[in-house]
Amino acid sequence: MSGIDNIVHNKSYNFALRIIKAYKYLTTEKKEFVLSKQLLRSGTAIGAMIREAKFAQSRADFINKLSIGLKEANETLYWLELLSDAEYIDEKTFVSIHNDANELTSILVSIVKTTKGVNLNS
Repeated sequence: MSGIDNIVHNKSYNFALRIIKAYKYLTTEKKEFVLSKQLLRSGTAIGAMIREAKFAQSRADFINKLSIGLKEANETLYWLELLSDAEYIDEKTFVSIHNDANELTSILVSIVKTTKGVNLNS
């Protein structure tokens, strides 16, 4: 596995762990079950799609799996923003997790564009 693979794998795995902890907090302390479940699903799906992409059957399959991971990252940003605006999570927690989700999003965009052969400066 190359260095970039390890970075994105580790970041997505650690992010999923943070999402699981946030879910536990939201359900236990805030008694919020609907939005937190959506956050759990999308936030952990990012790493799952990255993991699946490792064994893609083709370049197109690799791009497709990472693109799905990218969609999940974007959805996670939505749920985080909604939970923050609804005051289920405090500003400090929101900023920290949101920054991590943005970083994963940027990494995935870069990998997908590079794999597709798209000029990153365009």
